[in-house]
Amino acid sequence: MSNRIIPLIMCGGAGTRLWPSSREGRPKQFLPLFGVRSTFQDTLSRVSDAALFERPIVITNTAYRFMVLEQLAEIGLEADIMLEPMRRDSGPAIAAGAAFAQTRDSEAIVLALAADHVVRDTDAFVAACRQGLVAAAAGRIVTFGVEPERAATEYGYISAGEPVAGEVRAVARFVEKPDPAKAAEYVKAGYFWNSGNFMFRAGVLLDEYRKVDTESVQAVADSVTKAGRDLGFVTLDSSAFGSAKAISIDYAVMEKTSRAAVVPVKCGWSDVGSWHAVWELSDKDGQGNAAQGSAVFEDSRNCNVSTDKALVALEGVDDLVVVATQDAVLVSRQKDANGLKRLVAKLKTVAPQVTEEHLKVHRPWGSYQSIDMGERHQVKRIIVKPGGRLSLQKHHHRSEHWIVVRGAARVTVNELVKVVHENESIYIPIGATHRMENPGKIPLELIEVQTGSYLGEDDIVRIEDDYRRA
Repeated sequence: MSNRIIPLIMCGGAGTRLWPSSREGRPKQFLPLFGVRSTFQDTLSRVSDAALFERPIVITNTAYRFMVLEQLAEIGLEADIMLEPMRRDSGPAIAAGAAFAQTRDSEAIVLALAADHVVRDTDAFVAACRQGLVAAAAGRIVTFGVEPERAATEYGYISAGEPVAGEVRAVARFVEKPDPAKAAEYVKAGYFWNSGNFMFRAGVLLDEYRKVDTESVQAVADSVTKAGRDLGFVTLDSSAFGSAKAISIDYAVMEKTSRAAVVPVKCGWSDVGSWHAVWELSDKDGQGNAAQGSAVFEDSRNCNVSTDKALVALEGVDDLVVVATQDAVLVSRQKDANGLKRLVAKLKTVAPQVTEEHLKVHRPWGSYQSIDMGERHQVKRIIVKPGGRLSLQKHHHRSEHWIVVRGAARVTVNELVKVVHENESIYIPIGATHRMENPGKIPLELIEVQTGSYLGEDDIVRIEDDYRRA
């Protein structure tokens, strides 16, 4: 058995609790909420010391696979990337990661981490990992119990029992999210917050899971055995994985096993589960106001502003969250996380597009953003990464006009292949087979003007595609 830990990073969730910044198409784990790096990148960096950690496993879904690859490259790290064919909650996801880890090392010790959590004291977290490693190697399933900073009602709690190895103690009981009075009791009694992160021998976790749901564990194991490879990604078998029961690892294993243990840690942890949590973690002015982006406060206290471009000015208000993106604005009370959950549920019925995609849509080759739209026209700003190439495609209902504003584009239109430079343009008629690529060393930026009777993204017939979308 290796004395190093295999990190298993779970980043397939949608993260709508931070709407409108976080959406289905680009959820919170991939956003730079604090500084220039995403919480996914920070999580990976936290477990990158090769003296303690092995090459990580990332489990995500097909929609996020290229974002994962891009963000890994930005911080100079590599990982085995597993793709879930559908969401089945954390139980099957962690089981799949454990089964895959066993293909690398039959006695693998796995550290399962959520990609959207914040840890401000990395040294304290790594020290807790070293403590937990001893207990995990001895057959315990170790959870990280965060020492409470307040009587929080948004977290579950853990009561610790007898010591089992160093600072690690057996779990006496798990407690669901309490009301304020109960939360205060638990803090006073020395309970820990349940962080939802775990360390275990892969075989132990699967054995304990198998005791309560043999069929699901077998289904997950089969999905790994039958997994394919696509562009370097590990693709879990859809039929097998889909037959596993959707359930969290807490309900499936942790609340039933006799092997649960807890390692105490005080590391500035947060699951960033609300805009109020973002405010708590942010730098503030003398009146308690926090801002990401351009904001001005007058006679206002304890407010939190996040804005993409527009200046946000607050006057005479307290305890507000204001989040302004290019297509949506949220105004909310600071502490009403449940209210936002209800709001997003309502938006999914009346305006689903603002919960699913940003105006700026990321693609494996770069991004595009709609900047104007009418009944028969749409204008987009397109950025193609160096070496990036769009699919060879055609449209039945629209023509396109491309104007290069930065870099150079190699354009194919039917039999014509032409390099289009800055301040030059090219026309793509309806029905023409066409493709654009960036052969240069800098990002290619262009403006696309579409005209036609139908401008939806589903009017794309892909003939060839580097990213297997044809």
